[in-house]
Amino acid sequence: MERAVGTVVRGLRAPIINKGDDIEQIVVDTLLNASKIEGFSIEDGDIITITESVVARAQGNYATVNDIAIDINEKFGKEAVGVVFPILSRNRFSVCLRGIAKGTGNVVLMLSYPSDEVGNQLIDIDEIDSEGINPWTDVLTETEFRQHFGYSRHPFTGVDYIEYYKELIQSEGAAYKIIFSNNPRTILNYTKNVLVCDIHSRQRTKNILIKSGAIKLFGLDDILVQPINGSGFNEIYGLLGSNKATEDSIKLFPNNSQPVVEGIQEKIKKITGKIVEVMIYGDGAFKDPLRKIWELADPVVSPAYTAGLKGTPNEIKLKYLADNNFSHLSGEEQKKAIAQFIKNKETDSVDKMEAQGTTPRRLTDLIGSLSDLTSGSGDKGTPIIYIKGYFDNYTK
Repeated sequence: MERAVGTVVRGLRAPIINKGDDIEQIVVDTLLNASKIEGFSIEDGDIITITESVVARAQGNYATVNDIAIDINEKFGKEAVGVVFPILSRNRFSVCLRGIAKGTGNVVLMLSYPSDEVGNQLIDIDEIDSEGINPWTDVLTETEFRQHFGYSRHPFTGVDYIEYYKELIQSEGAAYKIIFSNNPRTILNYTKNVLVCDIHSRQRTKNILIKSGAIKLFGLDDILVQPINGSGFNEIYGLLGSNKATEDSIKLFPNNSQPVVEGIQEKIKKITGKIVEVMIYGDGAFKDPLRKIWELADPVVSPAYTAGLKGTPNEIKLKYLADNNFSHLSGEEQKKAIAQFIKNKETDSVDKMEAQGTTPRRLTDLIGSLSDLTSGSGDKGTPIIYIKGYFDNYTK
């Protein structure tokens, strides 16, 4: 019988997962139970994805304001530290900033403008144009920024992040100064000790600063790369990818999670005889067209995945084939010709005319976005996603 459905994505309900839980067994049991109740089969090439949050929770990968403060103090002492290009987020940066302020006691906070790295706006770019400000060359003090733009709140959260971050620094008894610049070198006019807080552009920022005379230079990815008094840590990403857990603690990105995905794959194979691909995902890599916010505050979409998810899609554009290669055919004859073309396509079709308009992104980024949109970030209760037919095409 001809299949009438392509890719199917299911959010799987899972129990509340806490520190010490066997995340591998929970994922396997959740899948098997859903398969039985919902009546779907487990097949080779299916994909199971798990949100990074529950993996980190099971690992107990948490740290406190005090843990962050100790690491910051060990690296910088009590000298003034330039905190450069943090994103504007209560969830992602508030606890981190408190730890930084507590650890050093003197913070020079340099914010990019009109928005942060992932598109959260301090002010609308049209306001900059109206004020005759050049964001690539002009450095503004807090007073100058307020004189030009006044007090504005984030369109989604309603937070004035300038005031909010100032209050967080002050709450730890630290001195502060806030400046606005998009040039990393600006911070060196205030201090030679710098903590780089941008995510995806962090290496460029570090390179510029080290060449320009920074003395003590670290990034968020250098903080909590090992335990502090038994705290959680992430040896690759440090504080990057962390989320607020309580008012005084964060949950870090899962650490050493490759064995988790491989363990789940092996357990499912042992029970069902099928090889499913497994990945852990965080933020999906997509952008809000209205507010221009790029939904990727994690350092990567997927910190761990099985071998079958490496690479990029190798797809052919059906409408291109119909409009060009086989426009002289119709009906069943056209369908068969297109199916045969797809069966015979080259291993890598990315530079072919027939592939124009397909998505040249990594499989893990595409599947992570699909998973993130399915699970959401609220109360759906589906931190595990099961995907069938993702690698199928028109011929299957």
